[in-house]
Amino acid sequence: MPISGLFDRTIGLLQKSLDLRMENQQAISANIANVDTPGYRAVHLEFEPGLKKALAAADSGLAAGSGPAEADFSKVEARVVKVADPSGIGDRNGVNLDEEMLDLAENQMLYEAATQMISKKLGLLRYVIQEGK
Repeated sequence: MPISGLFDRTIGLLQKSLDLRMENQQAISANIANVDTPGYRAVHLEFEPGLKKALAAADSGLAAGSGPAEADFSKVEARVVKVADPSGIGDRNGVNLDEEMLDLAENQMLYEAATQMISKKLGLLRYVIQEGK
């Protein structure tokens, strides 16, 4: 069995998700650090649609009967969206600290969930290698 086929696409999806969540963590941290910077525009990363699209492309190959398609998650990139100040008054800073803290907590929980899933998948692989011992 080639080493590329050793891990299923779930591992690839989780790996890319972890990479993008780390980038998202940095963007959220930058937003929080600039909460008092006049004229700063908050930055949000969008990457879930790209992951879903790559997964759907692999699924469509499988549904078409051409066999399991390799999902190419390496091409998925985060899209940067700058958020303007919604109030239109004051120092034109677009950071809402409450929203950023919620985004930070959500991102951390999803990152932790992905690491736990990878750990479980690798634990199953270890179990198989040890022949159930």
